[in-house]
Amino acid sequence: MSTSAHSPAESVTPSAAAVREGGQVIDQLVGANARYAKGFRDPGMDARPVLQVAVVACMDARLDLHAALGLELGDCHTIRNAGGVVTDDVIRSLTISQRALGTRSVILIHHTNCGLESLTEDFRQELEREVGQRPVWAVEAYSDADQDVRQSMQRVRTSPFLLHTDDVRGFVFDVTTGLLREIDSAS
Repeated sequence: MSTSAHSPAESVTPSAAAVREGGQVIDQLVGANARYAKGFRDPGMDARPVLQVAVVACMDARLDLHAALGLELGDCHTIRNAGGVVTDDVIRSLTISQRALGTRSVILIHHTNCGLESLTEDFRQELEREVGQRPVWAVEAYSDADQDVRQSMQRVRTSPFLLHTDDVRGFVFDVTTGLLREIDSAS
């Protein structure tokens, strides 16, 4: 059984069965790109997002951000990582997005049933034991998505590198309903 949201007829991504049967996922993706490129036309836009917004969200495969937010190609910058957590690298990307490419608004999106809710910082120690080197990064695991959204909003609002911190809003996306629930930063 495939967990893809695409029907088999419209799927451009490899099926789970093909992966299990030894299919090379990256080769399939490159093939899909070749088919895509045949009909591709330069949209004639630059790297500046039309809506001047940056979206920071979890990398979870269940989140189709463009569809969920009604976005089109060129509307936003999308920054994704495990948990949608505002880390130093997210601040780096937001700084470039704002200072070099004109974004002014930031929307932060965590979601229900996130994999980070089942991890702890012990994950780093386990990695260290396995590979002989401790990661320099924090796992940023959390048990309360609402509170972590608040923390992420605070990190954006207090960063000295960001020019625009007045329009920063945070949400939790419900993976079963598709709805966003706004998080009040003051709670």
